[in-house]
Amino acid sequence: MAPVLKVEQTIQEWGNGLGVRITSPVAKAAHFSQGVPISVEVVKDGVFLRVIGKPKLSLSQKLKAFDSEIHGGEVMTPTPIGKEII
Repeated sequence: MAPVLKVEQTIQEWGNGLGVRITSPVAKAAHFSQGVPISVEVVKDGVFLRVIGKPKLSLSQKLKAFDSEIHGGEVMTPTPIGKEII
């Protein structure tokens, strides 16, 4: 598999572990963004990172994306439909 983008970086101490900063060009090429879940696999010659889903949105992010024109309106009807007791 030929690399789309190749950079050399240094592993550094990060808290009690080790870390590598993912630069913006690498993040864009790999479709990484903050909050995106990834899989980290140790392979024969190193480490392989893979996006495994979409980021979980916070409540404020969900509310910001909410469009009342699409999702708005009353959910319940004003009149009984079945044998509701009012």
